[in-house]
Amino acid sequence: MQTFLALRTDSHDAAALLEEYFIERAEGFEDGDYVVNAPNPENFVAPVGAFIVLVVDGEPVGCGGVRALSPERFEVKHVFLRPAARGAGHGRRLLERLETEARTLGATELVLDTNATLAAAGGLYRSSGFAEIAPYNSNPNANHWYGKTLAG
Repeated sequence: MQTFLALRTDSHDAAALLEEYFIERAEGFEDGDYVVNAPNPENFVAPVGAFIVLVVDGEPVGCGGVRALSPERFEVKHVFLRPAARGAGHGRRLLERLETEARTLGATELVLDTNATLAAAGGLYRSSGFAEIAPYNSNPNANHWYGKTLAG
């Protein structure tokens, strides 16, 4: 059974998943210069955002958030699945839930940044309707930026 929980980023389950995410990113970063950008919990609560924890069979297995960059433009952040949960479609369902959350909060556009080392994530974003866009931020960890217009 799969459920989605809206939690603060500083809640126990969300913080544990984020810690795993940051460790995995630092270990897999191509030049070892990964910069941890811990999320401000206030940026991921309504009406300016949401943070979602995916629970499968009672176990938290993934997370992700959306935050407002403007009233209509929201950014997808910190999408992560524990390794054992990968390859089962959970990432797509989590991304769809994040889009729904953003739409509910008034978003008409979603943007995100990522790194080429996350090839599976890039494939998920492209197959979910995201297209490469010009850089919209100066995140030192990013080398690809994507955007998507949300239907009403």
